[in-house]
Amino acid sequence: MSDTDTVSSLSDLKDLTANAPIENAEQGENQAPVRTGPTAPLRAQEIDAQGRAYATGRRKDAVARVWLKPGSGKITVNGRDQSIYFARPTLRLVIAQTFQITDRVDQYDIVATVKGGGLSGQAGAVKHGIAQALSKFEPALRAAVKSAGFLTRDPRVVERKKYGRAKARRSFQFSKR
Repeated sequence: MSDTDTVSSLSDLKDLTANAPIENAEQGENQAPVRTGPTAPLRAQEIDAQGRAYATGRRKDAVARVWLKPGSGKITVNGRDQSIYFARPTLRLVIAQTFQITDRVDQYDIVATVKGGGLSGQAGAVKHGIAQALSKFEPALRAAVKSAGFLTRDPRVVERKKYGRAKARRSFQFSKR
């Protein structure tokens, strides 16, 4: 059967799959042989004219704009070094998680601008943005980053205050007399 032929019946489909190579030669008695056909193409690399990948990360009320480019591992947040902006080591660990999962420590420079929220939310937003940008720069890493859960935006936000309440759910103190 040539490439221009179409599959019109199941027997034609059987002929096509019979020609596909088998991946695992040692198959158990309960497993069917796995045939490899054309694999799904990877996502295209998304970089700008300066050779950077851009992504937006969000966490709570914080929004981070992240630019990633090959470099020595320098991370700049709002024009300051990450060790100055995020003084707590735990926040710096949160940011470095994506690089540790993908074994890309000290291979990329990060420039990020963050607005809104507190420091913890901002660190989470930068981590989310780095994960998105890394998967755009190296599409092959997307599976590892996604399986670690770094591409999913954490939807938890602070509940709003309701009228007639002291806070979102707390009532005013009850007075019997």
